[in-house]
Amino acid sequence: MCPLNREGETPRHLNFVTRDSNTEMIRDPSRVLVVGRSPINRVVISKIVERSGLKPISESPDMAAKILRSLSPGVVVLDGGADNKDCDSLMSSIDALRRASSKSLPAVILLSTKNGTPESLGLSSVIDVVVAKPITPERLQPVIDRLLSR
Repeated sequence: MCPLNREGETPRHLNFVTRDSNTEMIRDPSRVLVVGRSPINRVVISKIVERSGLKPISESPDMAAKILRSLSPGVVVLDGGADNKDCDSLMSSIDALRRASSKSLPAVILLSTKNGTPESLGLSSVIDVVVAKPITPERLQPVIDRLLSR
């Protein structure tokens, strides 16, 4: 059984605001959507996010697409997998959120097996920063903090 926090939400599941049976978009810059196929990697990344004082939401790529329809987080952290393609299905949803935002939010971090910039790796223009694996707090936490402060 999951404990409830003060807002009546469980740590993993959001409490969506509904009006006329439609779900409204929730904009929450303190939320970080952590997306990846590996549950172990998602847990590690979520713990690093929590160190920044933010609230992680950990999901597989399939479930993350549903979350992005109702939540606009401050940052999205994508675990690209071995070929950087595990989260490609989310790029159009993230791009739509960024176009609707005046500040190009959410910021997007790709965790990659390769080192370089999004341009040098031939990645989507939606990606703001590439962080090379292995993921450590010393590598990821300053990137998250820098993206949120912009």
